[in-house]
Amino acid sequence: MSITTDDRPLPSRDPRSTPLGAALAGPLVSTQWLCDHLGSEGLVVIDATVVASPGADGVVSYLRGAEQHRAGHLPGAVFADLLDPFSDPSGRFPFTRPTAAAFADAAAALGVGADTTVVIYDASVGQWASRLWWLFRSFGHDRVAVLDGGVTKWSGEDRPLETGEVAPVAADAFPAAELSGFWSDTDDVAALLSGERRGTLVCGTAPRDFAARHIPGSVSAPALRLVDRATNAFLPRAQLRELFADVLASPDPIIAYCGGGIAAAADALALAVLGRHDVTVYDGSLNEWASDPEAPLASL
Repeated sequence: MSITTDDRPLPSRDPRSTPLGAALAGPLVSTQWLCDHLGSEGLVVIDATVVASPGADGVVSYLRGAEQHRAGHLPGAVFADLLDPFSDPSGRFPFTRPTAAAFADAAAALGVGADTTVVIYDASVGQWASRLWWLFRSFGHDRVAVLDGGVTKWSGEDRPLETGEVAPVAADAFPAAELSGFWSDTDDVAALLSGERRGTLVCGTAPRDFAARHIPGSVSAPALRLVDRATNAFLPRAQLRELFADVLASPDPIIAYCGGGIAAAADALALAVLGRHDVTVYDGSLNEWASDPEAPLASL
C-alpha cells in the first residue's frame, strides 16, 4: 500500500473534462495538467527511472530505479523496468528495444491497454521517460506523453508524493505492432556517411563524451542541455530552436543517437516539441557503431 506524505486531498475527476486521449496536445504535459487529471479513469502514470552508477574504473553501470520509486513517487504511479522487460536482456547491447510481443506483455502488465492515456516521468533529466515514450509510439500507441520536469519539478512545487509500491492492475491486452519510421540501424548511418542518402546526425551524449568520440559529421545536442537545471523541465521552444539551429536549418531527415539510444530519445522528444517528426533513433548508437573497428569515429 502507498502512503501519502502530504495530507492535501488529491484532485477529483471532473466528468465534464475533455477525454484524456484528446487532451494530450503534444508530447509533453505540465505538472498542473497531471495534477488536474490524477485519478482519471483510463490514465496510467509510469515512473521510468533508471539509476546510473559510475564505477571506480569510470565505467557506468545501470540499476533499476525501483528503490528510488519506493522512496517517493507520484500518487498512483507504477514502475516500469527499462532494463527488462522494456529492453531485451538478451540483446547484444544494453537497452536493445524489445520485440513487439514482449513490449505488449510488459505494457499490459502495467495496466496499459489500447485506449489508455499514459504519462511517463523519471527522476533524471527526462531521457528515460523519453525512451519509454519513444517505445510506446514506435509500437503504435499515440496516447502517451512525458511529464515535463518529472519528479524534480513535481516535488519542487510541493505536490504530493507517495512511498511504497503500487500494484498495477493488468490490462486485458495491449496491441503492439512495430511501426516504420522510428528506428535506424548501422546500415542507415553508413548510407548517410557515404552520401547514398541525405540526413542529419544528432548526438545526445554529454559534451565531454562527444568531444572524445562521435560519428563524423554529427551535431552535438546533449540531453543534459535540453532542460532547465533547476526544474529539469524542457527549455522554452525559442531556446530549443537555438540549440538545434544547425539541425533545423536542414530539411533532411534526422537520425538521433547517443551511447545506447537513451539520450537520443530525449533529442527526439525535443525535436517533436519543435514540430520535427522526421526523426529516427539509432537504437544501437555508439555501443554498436564503435564495436566495429572499421566504423569511422571523430573527436574534437
